[in-house]
Amino acid sequence: MNRAAAGELAAYRCTVLPEWIDYNGHMSEAFYVLAFGFATDHVMDQLGLDEPYRKQTGNSLYTVEAHVRYLAETGLGAELEITTAIAGSGPKKLHLAHEMHAGGRLIATEELLALHVNQQSGRSEAFPAAITGNIDAFGRAAGPAPDWIGRKVSA
Repeated sequence: MNRAAAGELAAYRCTVLPEWIDYNGHMSEAFYVLAFGFATDHVMDQLGLDEPYRKQTGNSLYTVEAHVRYLAETGLGAELEITTAIAGSGPKKLHLAHEMHAGGRLIATEELLALHVNQQSGRSEAFPAAITGNIDAFGRAAGPAPDWIGRKVSA
């Protein structure tokens, strides 16, 4: 079955846990990144880059660059929803745009670039045709990439 038949990527959901709270009483920055990492895993599963794929092929996604924007604070017990758009792709790479919401409000974004890597050789490899088809289909379903991607850090 083509996983892309479902249309848009399903959102990842989780709850802010006590150990995610920092000394200011808010979710610590490290745990925003953790939640975004779980969202990336969720996307991988939907694209067919799941655990059976990784075991069978020895290939996985490796994040090589990421940019997080912290837009608002959140606290203990907040229900998080992370939506993801495929901002771009190539034969060996995947560009994702995550948006984290709490209580219907955008609180953080993460843009990341990941490479499809053969774990034995440590070198990037082209996605198989079925995975490329899923990436293309989900990318079309998401529409244009968010306008916040491609920003740089500046003072």
